[in-house]
Parts: sequence; C-alpha cells; structure tokens
Amino acid sequence: VQLQASGGGLVQAGGSLRLSCAASGSIFGILTTMGWYRQAPGKQRELVVGITSGGFTNYADSVKGRFTISRDNAKNTVYLQMNSLKPEDTAVYYCNANLKTSALSRAQYYWGQGTLVTVSS
Repeated sequence: VQLQASGGGLVQAGGSLRLSCAASGSIFGILTTMGWYRQAPGKQRELVVGITSGGFTNYADSVKGRFTISRDNAKNTVYLQMNSLKPEDTAVYYCNANLKTSALSRAQYYWGQGTLVTVSS
C-alpha cells in the first residue's frame, strides 16, 4: 500500500494551496479514517484534520474556518484545501489512512511521504 501526497509548495501569506493524497495498492474495502498531519521544524507532528468514511470531520482549532478536508472514496483520495494561509502553517504535511489489505486483515494506519508547505510573510 502506498499513499502519495502532492500539492505542497511555496505561497505567500493569505494564499491558498490544495493538497492531495491518493492511496494505492492492495486495499480491501473503503478507507475508514483519513487525515492530514503536519510537522513544523523543531516541533512534534500534530493532527490538522481527520475525516471518517461517513464524512465526520475533526479539525485542529488553528485551522478551523481556513482549511477544508474532503475525500473521494471511489479514488481512495483525500484532499486538503488550505485558504488564508499563515506563516505558522509552514510545515511538512503528511496524510494517513486507516485501511485493510484483505478481508481477514486488521485495519491499520499507513502514512504518506509528506509534502512541504512553506508560507512566506
């Protein structure tokens, strides 16, 4: 199983970016929880937002009203629309997904490789 994240880059404060993360490989059924985390230099990785298969979302307070998560179950893809970006949003963004690889396997979390978002002031 691979999670391929893309869409990061350099943007000025107030700008927008859209991240994508596509899961591929041996995936059984639909992905349950999918999410985005980020890790800024010198800081611990933190949850940005998660979304369940039913569409329930859980946003970090710091991004509420600015970021929007969505998913396309048919494509095993999760998106993160980031608006009104701030310099403090600068970080490597990682996606993860909870999924099964077969009917008998346990669901476990897989991580993408990370994509760098840099917001200049």
